[in-house]
Amino acid sequence: MGRPWPGADIKILDEDGSELPPGERGSVYIKLGDDGFSYHDDEAKTASNRRGEYFTVGDIGELDEAGYLYLRDRTADLIIAGGVNIYPVEIEHALLLHPAVADVGVIGIPDDDMGERILAVVELTADQHPGEPLEEMLRTHCEAHLARFKLPKQFEFVTSLPRDPSGKLFKRRLRDQYAPAATSAG
Repeated sequence: MGRPWPGADIKILDEDGSELPPGERGSVYIKLGDDGFSYHDDEAKTASNRRGEYFTVGDIGELDEAGYLYLRDRTADLIIAGGVNIYPVEIEHALLLHPAVADVGVIGIPDDDMGERILAVVELTADQHPGEPLEEMLRTHCEAHLARFKLPKQFEFVTSLPRDPSGKLFKRRLRDQYAPAATSAG
């Protein structure tokens, strides 16, 4: 993303609000000089997203030694499986390296044992057909690119993923569609 603009300061904080060193991933908090940030007509949300003079909009990222910010994901999309934080964007990037994958969205769905399990919702290229052989091929591909705890436990194949006009994936729609099914199958 670059460095902060003049008058702005960025910190990366862990869940306890402690500042993390360069290269460590955490919540991105920003201070905009003397300007205060607040959510319109929502004092509770404003307060919950503040740490002193710093606020967050829910981005996860890291700073490098030179002060450059790298955004990695959103806290709303974070998957927590077995007490471990898993960043969906990392899994999405790995799956997009496979030539059968045209688009992908990775979400966490409820799991009685682990809290959440990883679901990859995959849009295939035109020459591919869903099925167990393709699932196995994608699993093998993921094993070569991801740690074992980041491997999707389930794949769903769709003709298209829900995106807004600017191309942003509607992960909430995926969660709304697949999480209830996981709960009832539970």
